[in-house]
Formats: sequence, structure tokens, C-alpha cells
Amino acid sequence: MAQTRPDDWKNFDDFAAGIATNRLAPTDALVGRTLRIRLEGMTLVLAPRSRHETDWREEGGRGGSGRDWYEAIEVAADTYFIDLTQAARPTEALTLVVDTRTLRVLAVRCRIVSAEEAGGEPRVPQDFWPGTLGDDAAQASGEAPAETRDLIGLRTFQTYSPNHTYEHTYLSSRRYAWQCLRGVQRGHGDVDLASYWRFAPDLYVFTFREFLIPVASVFFFNFRDLRSTGKFLGVTAAGAISNDPAGAFVTKASMTFYPPDTAPV
Repeated sequence: MAQTRPDDWKNFDDFAAGIATNRLAPTDALVGRTLRIRLEGMTLVLAPRSRHETDWREEGGRGGSGRDWYEAIEVAADTYFIDLTQAARPTEALTLVVDTRTLRVLAVRCRIVSAEEAGGEPRVPQDFWPGTLGDDAAQASGEAPAETRDLIGLRTFQTYSPNHTYEHTYLSSRRYAWQCLRGVQRGHGDVDLASYWRFAPDLYVFTFREFLIPVASVFFFNFRDLRSTGKFLGVTAAGAISNDPAGAFVTKASMTFYPPDTAPV
């Protein structure tokens, strides 16, 4: 059953304004390159033309091609957080984490569905596809991206700007808790669905899907540099679909350790 939204609950666009203040800047490093990304059932080909425009083509899968908005941010050495929207798919956004050295990839698709289709679940579900860069998957090195329990019990502070600070507690393999310590949502908090993927040691992809408003997010956590880089896909108060950037300085606050016989799911 869908949760009841409190009368004073903020909309996606209320808290998104300024939440990219502490985000890393996009890079031109991939412009002029062709990236062939092998995912389950398809190959996605990206050919960035400028900092915010790329040609793309899907071989297999749903097929299709186009020239659309994109950006790439180097979130760790040789590792890029790539975000892509496609005019032909206005209710979706695709995020890829690509390591050009190890050739490992993780793709996350966010897609907005109707309340009827959601059926009481969050209206912005997510799909996850680990993959590889290039045509020969055997050339990939290092660990493959995989779901992880590494973050369970961790509590962090996420400072997105002088006006945005949130506390996160990663409760279980399925949920996390948040509360706003500074910003328009101050005093608000909730427990929402979450997913955690380990990309490499100290490098993680964290995503969440909110119940009370139609919004989901994808973040890359670099615990080596204590930086978080991400985006939100959601529906504004006016009913528009918006794909907005976000980024934060991260502070590790505490860690809870559970006895083996009472660990969270």
C-alpha cells in the first residue's frame, strides 16, 4: 500500500536546487573516443562529440540510435561517471560507471512509471547491468562489479552545499535511512529502498528509490577521496521529468557491527 505523503513534504525540485554545488566538474576526456560497452543482451556504443553531447547506438536490446545530452566525470583514476538522457526515451536516464583501465562497467537505468504500474512501490525503479568495455570481455581485469554488503551499518554525512547536509545510515542490503540536517528538508527523514554495488576497493555505487515522491538517485562513492558524485531522476511539482546533478563531500560518522546471528538481511 502506498504511503501517505505529509502535507509539508517537499517536492523533488525544492531540495534539488543547489545540491550540485560540491559536485566534481564534467570532463572532456572522452570526447573523440568511441566506447563500446558490452551489457547483458546488447552493446551500447557511445561517441562523445563535446562535453554535453554524444552519439549513441544500441546493438541488440531495444536497438536505436541518436545524438543526445551526456556528461562524463572522472570520479577516480581512469574511472568515469557517465550520465545519458535520450530524447526518444523521455521517462528514462542511463548512468554508467566505466573504468577505462580495468575495462569494468556498471550500468544503472532509472525509469519513471505511473502510480498504477508502481503498485505501491517507488515510481522510479532501477535496473542494473554489470558489463565490460570493448569487444573482448576476457580483457577485463580486477574484480567485476557486484552487489555488496560492505556498507551495511555505516553512517555518513553528505554535504552537498553550504545549504544541504544529509545523514545517511545504510541499514540493510535493501534499505537505507536518511534525515536532513541542513536545508529545506530539515527535520524530514525516511527509510527508502536502496542498492549497493562494489565497483573496486573503496569505490561503490549506491542508489535509492523514494516512496513518498517520484525520485530515484545514482551515486558513486569514492571513499579514498571522500567524494560522492551522482544524479536524481524525478518528477517536479509541475509534473515535468527532470534529471538533475548532485555531489557531496563525505564524512564517515560511525560504523555498527552486527553479531553474525543477528545481521540485517
